[in-house]
Amino acid sequence: MALAQFAREYQTVRRAEGWGSADGAYYRLLPYTDLTGRFPGIWRIRARSYQALLERVLEPLEAKATQQLRILDLGAGSAWLANRLALRGHWVIAVDLLADPLDGLGAIRHYAAPVRAVLAEFDRLPLPSASIDLAIFNAAFHYSTDYVKTAREALRVVRPRSTLVILDSPMYRDPTSGARMVQERRARFLAKYGFVSDALPSQHYLTPARLDRVGSQLGIRWQVHQPPLDWRSSFGRAIGGMRARREPARFPLILGRCP
Repeated sequence: MALAQFAREYQTVRRAEGWGSADGAYYRLLPYTDLTGRFPGIWRIRARSYQALLERVLEPLEAKATQQLRILDLGAGSAWLANRLALRGHWVIAVDLLADPLDGLGAIRHYAAPVRAVLAEFDRLPLPSASIDLAIFNAAFHYSTDYVKTAREALRVVRPRSTLVILDSPMYRDPTSGARMVQERRARFLAKYGFVSDALPSQHYLTPARLDRVGSQLGIRWQVHQPPLDWRSSFGRAIGGMRARREPARFPLILGRCP
């Protein structure tokens, strides 16, 4: 089964790269601090994205809400985002394919806040229609095999005129840069792990044109915001782009106003 193979290969790569920790404090401090010291650059970017999510989405919704928000954390991984949202008093479901204790929903044991864990695919959410106030694709939308299908399922479970958020998925202005990134990734994985990790034909990246097509087909109005980066992240992004001889990926905060 392609889904099971994808999960096995994803877990193999993440284990080899060193994601996760035996220390529960590691998860509770994300995204602001990486106690392992392995991925400080990634978490600096993710902390900026989370702050933008708070300022542009959560705080305005909270100001208008008369009760706790019902929020979906899609591609939750270790559910650090779900934990942060639950600590703010919201009703949160964390959805992922993996129950792994280090890098999947099994890490929920480290949180005191009430986070509900659901093992499921994006395209087949075991939730009733129009039951969610806010759906967030957490560094995960680019794993979709069909952006329209995935977004349509998210639209099904959110209430009318709610918000979809795409957080920390790579975006390129030029699709050839995205295609080159995918080729680089496949070659690196094949050399290091013996597989290209392509069991599922994921989309891998976004472009403005791809986003526009999804919006036009589903009636979603997108807003794209680029969180400001610290100087180290900006410098690293520029150097990485020069070394790869392509446009470096951006990781914008993308808001979708649902019909």
